[in-house]
Formats: sequence, C-alpha cells, structure tokens
Amino acid sequence: MTTFEDILEEAGKFGRCQMRIVSIFCLVSVPFSFVYVGIVFQGFTPEHWCRDPGVIEIRERCGWSLQDAHRATVSLMNSSTGVTYSQCQKLDMDWNATGLTCDNPESELTQAQLSTLPMTGCTDGWEYDYEGRQSFVTEFDLVCADAWYVDMFQAALSVGFLVGSITIGYLADKYGRMKSFLMTNFFIGVTGILVATSPNYIALLVFRVLFGFGVKGGWMVGYVLITELVGVEYRRMVGVTYQLFFSLGILILPLLAYFIPNWRWLQVVFTIPYFCFLTYYWFIPESPRWLLSQNKRNEAMEITKAIAKENKKTLSKIIETLTDENTDSISTASFMDLFKTSKLRKFTFILSFNWFTSAVVYQGLIMRLGILGGNVYVDFLISGIVELPAAFLILLTIERIGRRLPFAAANIVAGAACLITAFIPDSMFWLKSAVACVGRLGITMAFEMVVFVNTELYPTIIRNLGVSVCSTLCDIGGIVAPFLLYRLAVIWLELPLIIFGALAFVAGGLVLLLPETKGVPLPETIDDIECPNSYKCMQFLLVI
Repeated sequence: MTTFEDILEEAGKFGRCQMRIVSIFCLVSVPFSFVYVGIVFQGFTPEHWCRDPGVIEIRERCGWSLQDAHRATVSLMNSSTGVTYSQCQKLDMDWNATGLTCDNPESELTQAQLSTLPMTGCTDGWEYDYEGRQSFVTEFDLVCADAWYVDMFQAALSVGFLVGSITIGYLADKYGRMKSFLMTNFFIGVTGILVATSPNYIALLVFRVLFGFGVKGGWMVGYVLITELVGVEYRRMVGVTYQLFFSLGILILPLLAYFIPNWRWLQVVFTIPYFCFLTYYWFIPESPRWLLSQNKRNEAMEITKAIAKENKKTLSKIIETLTDENTDSISTASFMDLFKTSKLRKFTFILSFNWFTSAVVYQGLIMRLGILGGNVYVDFLISGIVELPAAFLILLTIERIGRRLPFAAANIVAGAACLITAFIPDSMFWLKSAVACVGRLGITMAFEMVVFVNTELYPTIIRNLGVSVCSTLCDIGGIVAPFLLYRLAVIWLELPLIIFGALAFVAGGLVLLLPETKGVPLPETIDDIECPNSYKCMQFLLVI
C-alpha cells in the first residue's frame, strides 16, 4: 500500500503549489487578529465623567475646553488605581448660583471645597474625553454600573467561537475543508456587516455571537488544510508562518484604528477581507488526505497529480495504489473518538487546558493595555512588535530541541513574568513594561505552539475535530478573560496578573506529560496513536 506521505515524496513536500497555497491562506490570519483583539479599540473606555447641563452652559458661555470644565467642576475620589476624578457621580448643585467666573476656572473652587458638597448619580449621561472618536462604549454609555456590558461584547465573540469551532470542525471533517471554509467566509461577511449596522446594544451582542461563530472555525480549517498538504518536515514552518501573519495583523490593527476613529467603520474594514476569501474557490484544492479518509480515492489522485504537475514533478505508477490505512474501518469523525484510548484522553485534557490558559493570559495582557492609561495606540503597537520574535524563536528551537520543552518553557516564562510584573512598583515604569513584554512574548509562543502540537497529535480522521474541540477551551477562556481582567482590576489593578501567572505555570507543567512529535509523521489512524510504529507493533503482537 502507498500512503499519502509516500506520494508527497514524489509530488513535492513543499513545492511551488504548496508555497502558493500557504501564502494565500496566511492572509486569513490577518483579519482574524483584528476580530480577536479589536475590542481594545472598538470598546475603548476613555476618561469620562457625569454630564451636567449647568456645566455645559457655563462652558459654552465662557469658551472653556472640555478639560478646563472637568478640572473645575468634578471632584476627586479614591479608587483602586489611586486618587482620580469621579466618573460615576456628580456634584448635586446649581452651578449658575456658585458665582463661577470665566477668567480662571481652576482657581474658583478648590478640591477641598468640592469634596464637601453632596453627590448624585449621572442622571444626564456622561462626557467623554475622546474628541473626534467613537467606540461602542461612548455610543451606548457602557460605563459605571453598565461597564460589565463591555465584558459581554468580548464574551459574546468567544461564545460564537465556542459553538462555531466545534460545528465547523465537524463539517470540515465530514464535508471537506474547502467547502466548509467557503461557506463559513460567506457567513462571516454577512454577519460582520450586521455587527457594523447594529441599531442597539442587544442587536450588537446577537450579531457578534453569529460573527464569532464563523471566524475562528474558518481560521482553524485553513490551518489544518495547509498542514495536510505539506511533508512532515515542513509542518512546523507553515504552521508558525500561518500564525506569524496573526502577529502582523496585531501590528496593523492600531494603525487602522488610529485612521478610522468610528467603531462601526472599523468593523466594516474587519469584515471586507472575508468576502475576498471567497475567491479561493478558484485557487485552492481540497485536501487529498481528507479525500482519502472519506474513500474518495479518485479525487485524491487527481488533486495529487495536479500538485505534482505544478511542482514540475512526475509521479510513478505507485500512485495507483494510493490509499488510506483507515478507510476500511472509519469514514466519519466522532466526538467520542477523542476519548477512545487512554493516550487520546490525556492529549485532549492537557491540550484543552493549554488552549484555555493561552486565551486567558494572551487576551488578558492585551486588553490590560486599554485600562493602564497612556497612548493606547503606541502601547498596543509596541506590545505587538514583541510578538514577532516568538515565531523565530519557535523555528530556532523546535527542530533542534523538540516541541515539548520550548512549549513548556514558554508557559513557565509567561507565568513568571506575570507574577513579577504584578509586584514591580509603578515608579519603575520601564522595568515593569519590559517584564510584561517578556510575558507577552512567552504566552505568544505558547499560543502559537499549542495549535500545531494539537494538529500533530491527532490522526487525520479526527484531526480537524480534535483541534476544534480542544480549542473550545480557548473560547471558554475568551469568555472568562474580560470578566477576570476588568472586574478583578477594580479590586486591585495587578490581581489579574497573579491569576494569569498561576495558570501559565500549571499549563507548562502539564505540557511535559505530552509525547515529543519532532520528526514524527502525521498519524493517519487512531491505532497510530497507541502504536506509533505499526510494523513493530505487529511484530510484538505476533510474539504474543
């Protein structure tokens, strides 16, 4: 029998055809990064305070700036981040009766005087120090008692990820990688526009869930497809490159957000690429590995011949015996197959926990930039640059050292950096920022590695489903992360970092229990998991 790995030896393990397909599919990662962390800009919560009609009247009459009126009419209060201006209460007074003049507003009423006056709630809405820009927070007034609605915006996306990744993963294993990919991208395009045109916050959440339903599933299908088209020694390179484009998207995002100040138009820009991906119908073939797993041998042969032709290779007669070892026993993927053997159960648990940890820590560190103050565009860009070395460090280590040790080390370094950052005083700003960047680098490496390690550990028949199911814990982590960050930061700004550090340490320890996959061919059957070397296993059984 001739396997697909044997055919790739002749057709080309990473020839011109695979280079073209991988290059085209890498573009899918760019808008995925926009969607994944776009909340930093779409849901940015600027400095805000209660709107007071009396203050607005004085400001317009005197020609004060928004900041002048803010300093003169808003009292200070204690918070978890120190002494700040009150955001959720206003002074209960008639400003026209204070005798406040236009000449020097800051000297008219001292903070000591303001602090003794009675307070009331923000009955007239809020003012935002966000001139010329609009996030959905400023549009729907999602601050103070309604601040948790911002958490729901990101959680809604992760709910969509959770349901969509399982559903689309199943469809990709049953009906094909490309059919599922194209169908998903059309759905993403439609729902993405609906998000941008949401008339109210409830509609926004509903469309956000539907939008997330397609985005991650489509991205995972692309990852699995390019992995299945190349030889074993090129898997890590295409996998890391695919995710490197995610990091490039992180660098592009703050530039887009800076030049597109309205969150609705920013959503439209996030969505347009998914309509463009529909053109892949004419450029990308179905996975021959998947076709073989579904007993579609003739179609697999035709696509394999086309790959060889584009790579300027010639196939010998052995292609006539091209088959899949598993076609006689299993033709469809089943959820229970992920728990069928002891090793598969162990893989599923450890990989699921690492997906969860990577999502919580990665999203938490990025969204934390939005609550630290400073220039969010510059801070986001700098932190994004830190991600780029992650891909190169992976490429330098995984073929020399292996997968397991760099994977575990990345988690442990990220955990240590989070814990250290939490206890560095704010006065040591640059040291605090540098250590936080090390944590961001470590968790980026861990996030990138969990994807292709997950792909390498499952056999072809359940590979897409296995990656999709394990990554659902990533989506649960995405649901938890915003609540964990924003609500705990109210208690103590650094408290989320301690949680992040503990999770990353545990994840790193569990990784050491996984087998090494360096240089190991992709398993084709479930039996390959329990018995990696079929010939030796057969000899062992014969002896018994």
